[in-house]
Amino acid sequence: MARIVFHGHACFEIVTNDAHRLLIDPFLSGNPQTDVGPEAFERLDLLLVSHGHGDHLGDAVKIARRTHAPVLSTYELAAYVAKEAGVDAIGMNVGGQVRLPFGRVKLVPAIHTGSIGDTGRYATPVGFWIALEGGPRIYHAGDTALTMDMQLLRGQVDVALLPIGDYFTMGIEDAARAVEWIEPMVVVPMHYNTMKVIEQDPEAFRRAVADRAEVRVLRPGEVLEV
Repeated sequence: MARIVFHGHACFEIVTNDAHRLLIDPFLSGNPQTDVGPEAFERLDLLLVSHGHGDHLGDAVKIARRTHAPVLSTYELAAYVAKEAGVDAIGMNVGGQVRLPFGRVKLVPAIHTGSIGDTGRYATPVGFWIALEGGPRIYHAGDTALTMDMQLLRGQVDVALLPIGDYFTMGIEDAARAVEWIEPMVVVPMHYNTMKVIEQDPEAFRRAVADRAEVRVLRPGEVLEV
């Protein structure tokens, strides 16, 4: 059992059944979908960042500095955030897996660009496959186009967190194909309606995959228990 809290855009907080707390892509300051700020997080066990764009890297440095949580990402991005925040880095690469007290995390491919803010540096974008001990297997796709690599996740995902916004990521049609390939039990749309160019109707996505998976359209602050 786990609680997945949606904080808008692509930011999710995961609370495991033994009270470990994970935060993914903490775009909070400047996010019109949430009133939650970085100061809301007093304790975290892990901060995961899929790539360096501002709407995903977001408040990672500030939150890591505040909570002293280690940062897990690709080697280059984890090192950058950890150095800025003065915390430990878990710097990995695509295909790599690490076992942590709450379960396992694997970096999976995401097709996107990956500049680190305005630093002029670059880090490869990724998604996360998270297998919680005694709990669900969660796939956070990050920002990505539809990719055949998703077929390798078939049968290994209980909850899929998928972008549907189009323009910068896959849209509804491609996200529906991803659901067909991955075969999750539950899918949560993300990365839409934060700005005009990614305005989408999540109910259209629900209709597109209704015969394949349960779709949970979460409002910011809403909790999915799985």
